[in-house]
Amino acid sequence: MTRKRKLEPPFFEIGPKNYLYGDQIVELARMADEAAEKYDVRVIFTTPYANIEKVAATVKHIQVFAPHMDAIPVGRGLANILPESLKAAGAVGVMLNHAEFPLSTSTLVHTLKRARELDLMSIVCSDSMYEMQAVAQLHPDMMIAEPAELIGTGEAADLSYVSKACETIAQIDPDIGILVGGGISSGDDVYRIIMNGADATGSSSGIVKAGDPGSMIDEMLSALRAAWDERHGFRGNRYA
Repeated sequence: MTRKRKLEPPFFEIGPKNYLYGDQIVELARMADEAAEKYDVRVIFTTPYANIEKVAATVKHIQVFAPHMDAIPVGRGLANILPESLKAAGAVGVMLNHAEFPLSTSTLVHTLKRARELDLMSIVCSDSMYEMQAVAQLHPDMMIAEPAELIGTGEAADLSYVSKACETIAQIDPDIGILVGGGISSGDDVYRIIMNGADATGSSSGIVKAGDPGSMIDEMLSALRAAWDERHGFRGNRYA
């Protein structure tokens, strides 16, 4: 399948969820923007709907994603999330099927179709190997593989899960960008996941609950860049 837009690895996803709101989210996005430039890492910032426009107007280097959208056309649909409104606000992509907002297969198919119509990048969440196989056959731009039970725990996925997830998705569609997450709380976690084959990882509570979120973003993106460079034989950067 030909993709109109592709986020080149390595990349990283930050999703503040509802841990923060208002200017707190804008400030977190600003810190992520600086670190993305510093380490030459693509960063997806999954922004609560109310902050999309302000975050998009503030940042230069990160990709602003919506946390969901509905497969509705322009017109009726009070309280639904119109894809066109997200794009108009500055979103360049959308996250779908998160464990906190799961979708039926039928709904996911229709929502991905709407994203493609608007040239919005898609990143779709999955849990089990069976779900990964099913989602990969829908050919989203990127996928998140994360055990739902690890989300927010500070306990990262077992490395055998990382390798198996990457293998499972790549066998179906090698062009899907693969993010392995769940419980990422340190640069060490990031480094291990990237070294074991993932294109990306990400963190929500591990960043927003840190004593210094800006320093944690820096630590994680530095680790991602170092692991990616080491995996691909570049010797200029090292993770300490």
